[in-house]
Amino acid sequence: MNATFANDIFRQSIQDYHLTDYVDTPIQNPYSSNGIAFLLYQKNWIDTVQWHLEDIIRSPTIQPDELVAIKRRIDQSNQDRTDMVEQIDSWFSELFMDAVPKPTARMNSETPAWLLDRMSILQLKLYHFREQVDRPSVSDEHRQKAQQKLDVLLEQESDLARCFDELIEDIQNGDRYMKVYRQMKMYNDPTLNPVLYSSQK
Repeated sequence: MNATFANDIFRQSIQDYHLTDYVDTPIQNPYSSNGIAFLLYQKNWIDTVQWHLEDIIRSPTIQPDELVAIKRRIDQSNQDRTDMVEQIDSWFSELFMDAVPKPTARMNSETPAWLLDRMSILQLKLYHFREQVDRPSVSDEHRQKAQQKLDVLLEQESDLARCFDELIEDIQNGDRYMKVYRQMKMYNDPTLNPVLYSSQK
């Protein structure tokens, strides 16, 4: 499991989504449900759909009822994204179950799955900035600005890939260790969100 493997799956998910480019297209995950590839594909599909929901909600002609519906979908998508990150971290926790941290090992504040979350979003940025670079109906200036941003994103892609691979290697070698904190989100919990539990009285 390395950054190249993950980025290849993220790119595949993005390409598959854009065969229809429709937020209600059912996901057809090509990987076995008991492997990390399945989780990575699922994670990026959630990110890709949310990316396009974020575009839709910014339409100047969107109707109020549609705006509310899309906002609620984005809210649920954020919860799904967090849940998927936790599933991926659980996979890593099992993977490193036998890794013994050295006495000098340092804890890494960012878990492998949250680093993968950043890598997944970055692949979406790369895809859409490439679209802008290749967009025929815009000015040369527009394409040049898009290319400049794309160049920075490509550098970030390389940097994040190196950081991920080094983190995995360090955990395996006992030089660093991961500690997973489950997300303590309150807004979707009817027992914790005061607006929700007040409405039940």
